[in-house]
Amino acid sequence: MKQWIFLFTAVLTEVVATSALKPAEGFTRLWPSLVVVTGYVVSSYFLSLTLKTIPVGIAYAVWAGAGVALITLIGWIVFNQKLDFPGLIGILLIVAGVLVLNLFSSSVSH
Repeated sequence: MKQWIFLFTAVLTEVVATSALKPAEGFTRLWPSLVVVTGYVVSSYFLSLTLKTIPVGIAYAVWAGAGVALITLIGWIVFNQKLDFPGLIGILLIVAGVLVLNLFSSSVSH
């Protein structure tokens, strides 16, 4: 269970860091830039902790898939970025892939 908390922490800190990229304006603004760097360092650390028990391919798929879905949601809500129907279907397929990995794959450590 602890490895999933680590992975969830890695996803959330990566999402925070990625969300701060736009306000950082190419690393020309100090505070958002610090959020970006700190978030990616913390995310990488927690992702590395998950790799002690979860295979790298599975951990990365969950990390990336959940991150893409959350960033898309943040882009839509915070930055008013539009998502068309094919884009929405693509995001749903990513989420479905993460669910299939976690619910049905014997490769995932539970």
